[in-house]
Amino acid sequence: MSAQTLRGRALRTRLTDIAAYVLLISYAAVVILPLLLVVSNALRPTREIFKNPVGLPTSPSFDSFVKAWEEASFNVYFFNSLMITVASVVLATAVSALAAYMLGRYKFRGAGLLSAYFLAGLMLPFRLAIVPLFLMLNNLGLIDNRLGLILVYAATGIPFSVFILSAFFRQLPKELGEAARIDGAGEFTIFGRIMLPLVRPALATVIVFQFVPLWNDFFFPLVLLRSTDKWTLPVGMTRFFGEFQADWSTLFAGLIITTLPLIIIFLLATKQIIAGLTAGIGK
Repeated sequence: MSAQTLRGRALRTRLTDIAAYVLLISYAAVVILPLLLVVSNALRPTREIFKNPVGLPTSPSFDSFVKAWEEASFNVYFFNSLMITVASVVLATAVSALAAYMLGRYKFRGAGLLSAYFLAGLMLPFRLAIVPLFLMLNNLGLIDNRLGLILVYAATGIPFSVFILSAFFRQLPKELGEAARIDGAGEFTIFGRIMLPLVRPALATVIVFQFVPLWNDFFFPLVLLRSTDKWTLPVGMTRFFGEFQADWSTLFAGLIITTLPLIIIFLLATKQIIAGLTAGIGK
């Protein structure tokens, strides 16, 4: 291969890399700039926003955040959302990990049927069952009860989590479990101390993919919760926008408070999510 051909290939590769970087930087700017604008306006009084909507704060103040947190009851909504979402994700992940371990590591009669049952949960929209679900929770006394919403959320997250985790458990070498059994380890010891740490990227993936839609969900809290002191952030936002529609600074502060946990969880789990999504590509 001639030197000119090699130089041509190197030039095309470099141009491709430059185009990819430009495209990614442009996309990042499109995503980040609106967020920076919201943060900037949350730190300015409303009258200053009306004068210059895209300007920078001359004297940044956190008064709008305090007002949204205390006067707009964001402290109550935030606590409810955090408690319900975290409890739902923990419960769904714990149940899914146990089920996925059995489906991924063992062969037994009915395993295929059980896997198909979990997959059916991915194909059928859960909201279609809202009427029988409401009647069942009402008979159990779980309407307007955080526990009822937690159980519903956990049930919605199990099919996806089992599907992802079982694939990861299936890829682990069988020799690991056999060696642990020879050393006298029980099944729960093998599961908790050996197998579960090895699927940490998959756990991070299913946790994030459960957390985000539950945190943003409006439908089930609206239907299943009646008391305002039990509302989650998406439902509370409807009341918030009605009361503070003229106070733009407080509105922007409320949006930041609502979005901040999602940003934090993505920043903390980015590496694990990428490892989980790309696992097995090179095999």
